[in-house]
This record gives sequence, C-alpha cells and structure tokens, in this order.
Amino acid sequence: MSAGKAPQPDSVKPVRPGRTFRIGEAALPAATLDPGLYVVATPIGNLADVTLRALAILAGADAILAEDTRVSRTLLARYGIERPLSPYHDHNAAEARPRVLQRLAEGQALALISDAGTPLISDPGYKLVSEAIEMGFAVVAAPGPSAALAALCVAGLPTDRFYFEGFLPPRSSARRERINALAAVPGSLIFYEAAGRLAGTLADLAVELGPRPAAVARELTKLHEEVRRGSLDRLAADYAAEEPPRGEIVIVVGAAEERPPVSEAALDEEIAEQLLNLSVKDAAAAVAAKHGLPRRRVYARALAIAGAQR
Repeated sequence: MSAGKAPQPDSVKPVRPGRTFRIGEAALPAATLDPGLYVVATPIGNLADVTLRALAILAGADAILAEDTRVSRTLLARYGIERPLSPYHDHNAAEARPRVLQRLAEGQALALISDAGTPLISDPGYKLVSEAIEMGFAVVAAPGPSAALAALCVAGLPTDRFYFEGFLPPRSSARRERINALAAVPGSLIFYEAAGRLAGTLADLAVELGPRPAAVARELTKLHEEVRRGSLDRLAADYAAEEPPRGEIVIVVGAAEERPPVSEAALDEEIAEQLLNLSVKDAAAAVAAKHGLPRRRVYARALAIAGAQR
C-alpha cells in the first residue's frame, strides 16, 4: 500500500451521519480520513487542551486504539465522540499489533492515543508505528500536549538544547549509574518520575550531578498544578522532609556547566584529599560531580589511590 497524505486543517469535510464531535452546543463534522495510522496527542490533564484537528480525527476514525479505554472514554464523552475503542498497551501490544496491522491492510483509518499527552513518549506505540511504516502504511501525526515540553517551558532553565530521558531505573544503584552516564550531556535533562520515588531520585541526581538548578513540575495543567525550582540538593532535602506528593511529575535539570579540563595529576590530588574524610565511593562521586566526569573512571582512580595509601 502506498503512503497516503495527511488531511489538511481546511480540508475537513462532513462524513456519513453520526460522525461529528461537539464543542459546547455546536456539532462539528468529523474528518474524512485516508487509510492509515493517526498518532493523536491528547490532553495531559486539562481536557480543554485538545486540538480541533485531534477531535476531528478521533471522530472520523474507524476505531481508536487506546492505552486505557476507561480513561479515554472521559475525553470522548466530553466532546460527544462515539467511536469503537480497542485497547493497545504494553501488556497486549505483541498480541494486538498484528490485528491492527491487518486492519490497516484492509484500508481502515485508525487513531492511536495514550492516556495523556503524545503517544510513544514513554508510552506504547513505537513498534506499531515502526511496523506500519515498514509495511508501507501512512502514519500521520496530530501533535499536541506533552508533559515533557510543558515542564521545560515553565522550568526557567535553558531550552535551546535538551535531552528527554523518561523514567530512570527504580533501584538507586542502577539509577545513579544511569544519571552519571548523562552527566556530560550539553543540555537540560528531562525525567518522568513516580511520586513515591521523587525524593530518592532527587537525592541521586544531586549526588551524581552536583547542585545544578532544577525544577519539579507536578500535575501540569490540572487543578493542583505546582512547579518548584531550586538546586537539586535543596529540592532533594525539601521533598525528603515531606510526605510523597501526588500526581504526575516531571523533573527538569539544568545542563552541565562547561568546565576546564583537569589533568590526571590534579584529579589524583583532589581524590586523595577527598579520601581523607570520605569513603572511596563517596569521594569518587564528589570529584566526578565537580568535574562532570564519568563516575566509573574516577572510582577506578580512587580505588587505586586508596590501595596505594594503605
């Protein structure tokens, strides 16, 4: 099947009766869709953030693939959209994907949505999109809300370059190792995190990255939206002293500062000085954070120096 073209905003035409969506009391026509997979962004909290094009596509699709059909029904009911819903999530994707691809082969127009935000961004859909493209089906994006970009916009940190990591490992040791691998990224870092792990993650970020400026954005676009800004160590201390917060959380961390290169001799001297008061592990972490160096490299040097001092 050859790739189709995306519908343009001014080319939406009425379809057969019943294919409409509602804005207040006004009934608007659904989009007439070419066959293909439509990746549709949905609100991250405030249902008013959905685009008119997204609504027209959802109303015009032959079916909607939803991460959680119960969550998606809330959005569809708000705008009077009545289309068949099929679950598509991490737990059923391997089984559901062949059926979806078969429907595309039959010439259907299918919309893919996640519970909130842009599909594929820490949400299911990558393999489906990849296989649909490989098989020659049209894949069309209907862009819209994204928690990562919303948090970056309000963090007050540089936006010219950024790196989206998504969720870090749940265990502290693996988390710190991954954070350290990101220490030299020349841009702001964006993470998603569960509320119960927030304090621990901030503490690990502070150890590995030092007192960089950061922001914690919680419940963006919702009633209890909150953004806290400060250094990583200050934010870690504040959240450790409180009950775990509720809601969806995004952490944004400022980019690594450009540091002058440090010689091996100077590095060894700093490590030796830190070893007077700290363990090998903590000394290595402190020096690595200060200079933005890989912790494994500094840890190896610290082990050698500690062994020579015995």
